[in-house]
Amino acid sequence: MDAVDLSIFASRLDAVSDEMGAVLQRAAFSPNIRDRLDFSCAIFDARGQLCAQAAHIPVHLGSMAYAMADIVRQIDWQPGDMVIVNDPYLGGTHLPDVTVIAPLFVADELLAFVANRAHHADIGAESPGSMPISGSLEEEGLVLAPTKLVRAGQLDSPFLENILRQVRSGTTGRGDFAAQMSANRAGLARLAERVEALGPTAFTRGLVELNEYAERLASEALRVIPDGEYRFVDYLDDDGLGHTDLAIAVTLQVHNGSVTVDFADTALQTPGNVNCPLSVAAAAVYYVFRCLMPPQTPACAGSFRPIKLEAPEGCLVNARRPAAVAAGNVETSSRIVDVVMGALAEALPQRIPAASHGSMNNLAMGYAGGHAGEPGTPGWDYYETIGGGMGAGRHGGGLSGIQTHMTNTRNTPLEVLESNYPLRLRRYALRTDSGGAGARRGGDGLIREFEFLAPASVTLLTERRTHAPWGLAGGEPGQPGVNRLNGDPLPGKVRLDVKAGDVLSIETPGGGGFGKPAASDEGRVTRDEEKH
Repeated sequence: MDAVDLSIFASRLDAVSDEMGAVLQRAAFSPNIRDRLDFSCAIFDARGQLCAQAAHIPVHLGSMAYAMADIVRQIDWQPGDMVIVNDPYLGGTHLPDVTVIAPLFVADELLAFVANRAHHADIGAESPGSMPISGSLEEEGLVLAPTKLVRAGQLDSPFLENILRQVRSGTTGRGDFAAQMSANRAGLARLAERVEALGPTAFTRGLVELNEYAERLASEALRVIPDGEYRFVDYLDDDGLGHTDLAIAVTLQVHNGSVTVDFADTALQTPGNVNCPLSVAAAAVYYVFRCLMPPQTPACAGSFRPIKLEAPEGCLVNARRPAAVAAGNVETSSRIVDVVMGALAEALPQRIPAASHGSMNNLAMGYAGGHAGEPGTPGWDYYETIGGGMGAGRHGGGLSGIQTHMTNTRNTPLEVLESNYPLRLRRYALRTDSGGAGARRGGDGLIREFEFLAPASVTLLTERRTHAPWGLAGGEPGQPGVNRLNGDPLPGKVRLDVKAGDVLSIETPGGGGFGKPAASDEGRVTRDEEKH
């Protein structure tokens, strides 16, 4: 293909991924998928190499790009099949993220795959929201190895019913699984149209050329990084089971447009659930370097080929089964971004921003029965992530109250929240001046305050409550986050039972500042003053 045809080819593949996402959102039952958009869609070639993706969630997409080749090799694919998987050690991220994969056959030839990954607020864990303070993978819910959910176009109803019996929100779960299958059917239909228009040979060659083009762009972008070795270390607050200050260390070895990312000095895996499989670590690493590439770089496997990942088996970012991983996907991935960016800041001091809020501020809650309320109370599950402050950079201050880096979800609108669950949102506001001071100020975090209208069980998995988001070039750190119940401080990771009338307040961290502040600590410039 010439340059114009290749660009059109890439855009049409991206459009297929976008349409899959639109179908999934509109068909889903749960606010988690329908309103928060906690899902991702992508296209892969016949070997499982990423070829296109929608602009969805980096931790989903990068991990699928890393692991899909291993998944597709395990299956004897037939036309009309769909495979479901959530096992973090077989290509998943954490158990709530359920992936559904479908092959594209044309004239009995396997040409490509479509896949989507969506977060299910209930995947069968004991605690509502299926994000427990866990010590092993089995405590986190139902583990699904790659298994055919649809065989030759026929749904395996007994298998699906077995899944739904093990979750509390069976009706919602059924609807969300149906939405995921529908998204794949839409993707297959549109992808088949592309093959029909081009012919199978030209289509397959186009996928190869797209990845080769992405590899060239990626290598050129990475040549901007001066050759050398760069190190950085940062820490997770804790693992929820009493182990604190867990180091994530990285060494970048840069040479002529290629990078080796080595986590050799990272802490060993821990009893708590902040461990992550290597696919999640890869997603965080890919994300950072993808941000250095030009906007026209195709989002495909070729763009990651110049990046090599090394992490000792059994460390925090390459855990061994059956280590718990629920928070590794959401919290540890965020810290991996911080350490890779911290190392790059030494090499590219004018291009790398200060640390953002560094936590997805996970809140899972609901009613599980028994210990958390009165008999006969209907069960419910709810999960959300909460934004914070973005780190400032050379060219501008950080944005306030948004998701950053490894997640790209929306908030749950208060109307949706209050109409679906026994909750009242008492306050939703920016956390004024929580961003770090500097020549460019860090963005402010959020305050989100919930009143419970019925008894519930709550789990918080949050970070940056002890180790503040760092500033750069003399900028100050952002303010750490704070969790409170009825005004009393809570740990960053905690499970608790609440009663009607209790109030949970979550104040998320601000982003780090960039450059030396224009005012001292005693006369710190406020954001309103900065505007003038």
